Amino acid sequence: MSSSFLSSTASFFIFLLYLSSFHVSDGAQQATYIVHMARSQMPSSFDHHSLWYDSSLRSVSESAEMLYTYNNAIHGFATRLTPEEADSLMTQPGVISVQPEQQYELHTTRTPLFLGLDVHNAGLFPETGAASDVVIGVLDSGVWPESKSFSDEGYGPIPPTWKGGCDAGTRFTTSLCNRKLIGARFFVRGYEAINGPVDESKESKSPRDDDGHGTHTASTAAGSVVEGANLLGFANGTARGIAYRARVAAYKVCWKTGCFSSDILAGMDKAIEDNVNVLSISLSGPRTGYTDATAVGAFAAMESGIFVSCSAGNNGPFSFSVANVAPWITTVGAGTLDRDFPALVILGNGNKYTGVSLFKGDALPSKLLPFVYAGNASNNATYGNFCFPGTLIPEKVKGKIVMCEKGGDRVEKGEVVKAAGGLGMILANTDYEGEELTANAFLLPATTVGEKASNTIRNYAFTDPNPTASIVIQGTVVNVKPSPVLAAFSSRGPNPITPNILKPDLIAPGVNILAAWTGAVGPSGLASDTRRVEFNIISGTSMSCPHVSGLAALLKSVHPEWSPAAIRSALMTTAYSTYKDGQPLLDIATVKPSTPFGHGAGHVSPAMAISPGLIYDLTTEDYIDFLCALKYNQSQIIKVSRGDYTCDPSKTYSVADLNYPSFAVNVDKSDTYKYTRTVTNVGGAGSYSVKVISETTEVKISVEPAVLTFKEVNEKKSYEVTFTVNSSKPPRFSSFRPSGFNSFGSIEWSDGKHVVASPVAISWT
Repeated sequence: MSSSFLSSTASFFIFLLYLSSFHVSDGAQQATYIVHMARSQMPSSFDHHSLWYDSSLRSVSESAEMLYTYNNAIHGFATRLTPEEADSLMTQPGVISVQPEQQYELHTTRTPLFLGLDVHNAGLFPETGAASDVVIGVLDSGVWPESKSFSDEGYGPIPPTWKGGCDAGTRFTTSLCNRKLIGARFFVRGYEAINGPVDESKESKSPRDDDGHGTHTASTAAGSVVEGANLLGFANGTARGIAYRARVAAYKVCWKTGCFSSDILAGMDKAIEDNVNVLSISLSGPRTGYTDATAVGAFAAMESGIFVSCSAGNNGPFSFSVANVAPWITTVGAGTLDRDFPALVILGNGNKYTGVSLFKGDALPSKLLPFVYAGNASNNATYGNFCFPGTLIPEKVKGKIVMCEKGGDRVEKGEVVKAAGGLGMILANTDYEGEELTANAFLLPATTVGEKASNTIRNYAFTDPNPTASIVIQGTVVNVKPSPVLAAFSSRGPNPITPNILKPDLIAPGVNILAAWTGAVGPSGLASDTRRVEFNIISGTSMSCPHVSGLAALLKSVHPEWSPAAIRSALMTTAYSTYKDGQPLLDIATVKPSTPFGHGAGHVSPAMAISPGLIYDLTTEDYIDFLCALKYNQSQIIKVSRGDYTCDPSKTYSVADLNYPSFAVNVDKSDTYKYTRTVTNVGGAGSYSVKVISETTEVKISVEPAVLTFKEVNEKKSYEVTFTVNSSKPPRFSSFRPSGFNSFGSIEWSDGKHVVASPVAISWT
């Protein structure tokens, strides 16, 4: 379930899965529905909203039971109904919508140093006090409480603002929580309504993490300091989470068959009630608007001052693939670290190619071994090259190194090769992954190689009459350059819902990340993998998201008065999109410069974010205006906000006026586009001058005024950006966007001390 285990092919297409499993009652198919209610319309005859909900449900079904009643994330409840009962309920007074259950999928020793959070910057963030009062809530697959990453040694009392607790269950007692892991809950009613009771012999009906994904993300965000952390000897060093003094609260909403929207909403509902400060959600959700479970729950969290970070998804490098794009969510893409795990392929013709591997075990013989392409040693002409179970012919594989194509579980392929008598495996990247190399803890000597090397090695296997090869595992190397580069799997813009809001917002480390792991499964996640490790190395935007969650917690500890939007603004406007030599960040999918559709504002830079100079702040009312600009009706707005808001018919609303720290212009029929922004001074008095950087002459970018002068902290100043299209000049072609045309730049304000940068993305439809 964790992102490193997704097949490289299937991961591109894993989005929202609509449920096809139903229970049958009295001959009618039942499904789970989430019911949104307008609480302001509750009749006065009811003393409590839960009684009203129950009465509304009873009006359409005497036997239906509520799975959850929601109080914070939304106003409403989850229940099981037939389609006819759901339609009938929709006609009841005060019912805003009745939505079918939806299913979601789950998308460090080096990263603190890579991010500049080392001893040289130790004084930037507090070690105790405010830093240890911040609580990060993690919605995921649970937690392995025995991990050293959740040790509470040296921690003071639990913050008095904390209102949460721990749930007991299968192999989990409340005593497993401590002053570090201060909360652990599980939400299973939606899962069980679809799948039946949890089989507790195979899965823990408790906060315990049987998958590893939740433990990994929680420890990445806020794991305690652990010396000697490593995976099978790789990446050895001292592990610590980004906000390692913060407290952790785990909300288990994901189970073996996925994560269900009713459970996700219940987890968010309880996290808001428990009073977390940051919510980290590494889940891939729907892209159908701003009324899905994650978006509406995040809106309520934002109103409570909770910073919400979500993974952008692992569906890159395709355009329009970015998920979790609501503007009140911080959407995080993935980049690489400066650490790698090289494994050398040596061919009989003397050529050598570097791949990556996390294999630990007996090395191959020092001599070159016979080498075969899987497609030439298979009983399956269609899928034999993928090394799926049962497809290899042992007589053609025994004693050889086998080349397999990606597609399906990567470690399982090695298991298939080993079972057929093979001694090693070369795993070939497709054109989707390009030169991106994500490491795996293989069960035999194996390495993953990039697309170019794969093509050459494959050709050698086809053309040499007696091909031979060897694999040499080379361990861990650091200071790899260039780094970071944008991960190929990281989902891309343009924003599929609202093209005029740039998503993702930024990128953070998400490739080959070391963090704590469950004791329930091995590092590969395969049932047959009997190895048990305390730490694991996996990849995905699921890994980059908790990095930003931890950074938000650090900023919250220094600036407790900052809103979630202010924290995001600080992270975005101080992010970098070039290397130290001034060259642009690379996209490993193309080995060309990355663009804001891939990296957003750029790669996070914590040391700069602590003092951004200016911030772009946003309030609930600003987001309501944004929804009005999208022509949301009153029922839709209530569904998102839970408030009785209405759009003013006399007011002109514009998406371009949302005070976002980036600019996305979707050119259609107009020649002029105006964007208004307001910045708040969080530095000292001074004057900021604007600098416009653009790679095109097809669109003129002008900013008024060109200088903003501030006399005091918290003073606000507004400016207007005008994008004027030169219709006499055809737009520059680019293969990145399906329509073929886009251009990029930035708008930067500087007072000589701070640089407040906003990316610009211009697209032609």
